[in-house]
Amino acid sequence: MIRRVLISGGGSGGHILPALAIADEIVRRYPKVQIRFVGAKGRMEMEKVPQAGYEIEGLWISGLQRSLINLQNISFPFKVIHSLIKAGAILNKYKPEVVIGVGGYASGPLLYRASRKGIPTLIQEQNSFPGITNRILARRVNKVCAGFPGLSKWFPKDRIVETGNPLREGVLKLADSTTSPSKSVATSHFNLNTSKPVVFIMGGSLGALSMNMAVRHLLESSNKELMYSVIWQCGSRYFEENSKWLEEFSKKNSEKAKCVTCLGFIDRMDLAYAASDLIASRAGAMSISELALVAKPTLLIPSPNVAEDHQTKNAKSLVDRGAAILIKDCDVVEGLKNQIEKLLKDKTTRQEMELNLKKAARPNASYQIVDEIEKLLR
Repeated sequence: MIRRVLISGGGSGGHILPALAIADEIVRRYPKVQIRFVGAKGRMEMEKVPQAGYEIEGLWISGLQRSLINLQNISFPFKVIHSLIKAGAILNKYKPEVVIGVGGYASGPLLYRASRKGIPTLIQEQNSFPGITNRILARRVNKVCAGFPGLSKWFPKDRIVETGNPLREGVLKLADSTTSPSKSVATSHFNLNTSKPVVFIMGGSLGALSMNMAVRHLLESSNKELMYSVIWQCGSRYFEENSKWLEEFSKKNSEKAKCVTCLGFIDRMDLAYAASDLIASRAGAMSISELALVAKPTLLIPSPNVAEDHQTKNAKSLVDRGAAILIKDCDVVEGLKNQIEKLLKDKTTRQEMELNLKKAARPNASYQIVDEIEKLLR
């Protein structure tokens, strides 16, 4: 029986979504469980977690800026001390049986204090290269549930269990033809033409400048009418400028513009995936895990702005299996259009990619992680 759980972390959808998937599975097994989240004030989790139906507390914490002379770094030591004190108060208040960290600034103070108090702790590491918070916590936590192989360089080997990355119920249903939304329902949700192939282009929850420029180039360099429709997830920070750009573009290119739906953040990813015939995506850990499950032909554009180029390492987990095609970020503006058109014309390659993606999928990650939580408590 699991009665009280704290889950901490966030900062991006790549941390928040696996945290919610773990919480959902705990609730499925133990409906009376009390689950509370701990996040960083001002970050995405403070909005998204309550929307998913869970309570959350915020810590005054952030990371160090890369420039050491950045004035924001002056407050960093005070934030750490303040967050450690509040984390201790949260642990005393809720008395959790287990504390789970998914990466992100807030998980550091909470899991550190929990480990000092002897409370069982578990990390879910999504990436092939762990973030700094999880690397700091590496030898303090009791268990590490890994999304990718090869994490023994950073974590004690005897504490690692390779589970894959946990996915929420809406995405898991896509692997089941009896529960997956129909293509017509999904395309209707995004106001798209059902007679055309649909290309879903996503740059992550915050967006990717290069991929947004690639979409603009794709539209500007195409003929009068696009031969496919586009779901363009441009990212929350880029939504205003790109929606305005599309509005201006449509004044002289109405036929092409009506084939495009531009969105900042997509809450119904299940419908976006169901609508798609081809997907172009950043290679974040959660995106890789979802794309394997969805099994739609995939183009991966790893971000160059991440530690140790870990998105390229993530991407190779699919590319090496013939399940995806890699486009370098420096080539994406000119190359995305050509790769989309080439792949849409090559039915044989698309079918092979779909088969290889299904072989790479890990749909039971949430179940395995909760199994590991139960073992810790036993």
